[in-house]
Amino acid sequence: MNPRVEAVKPNPDYTLTITFTNGEVKVFDVKPYLDKGFFQALKNKGEFYSVRPVLGSVQWRGGQDFCPDTLYEDGITLANPEIETLAV
Repeated sequence: MNPRVEAVKPNPDYTLTITFTNGEVKVFDVKPYLDKGFFQALKNKGEFYSVRPVLGSVQWRGGQDFCPDTLYEDGITLANPEIETLAV
């Protein structure tokens, strides 16, 4: 089983900076999903910024969510999260 989401930060480019329970920090790109079904509502920045960690994953106020394994496996690991998260 992969680590679960501990914290999430939405970024202006429709990516999420996610801290996992094992201390890894990854960036997950939501853009490929924005034209699909109920994810379309996340094109609105107010909706996109409503993301929060819920039960080891992430969820938006409209109910959109991702499997925590998808977030972990498809996320790009930040080599130096302290510096790289400042640039996002």
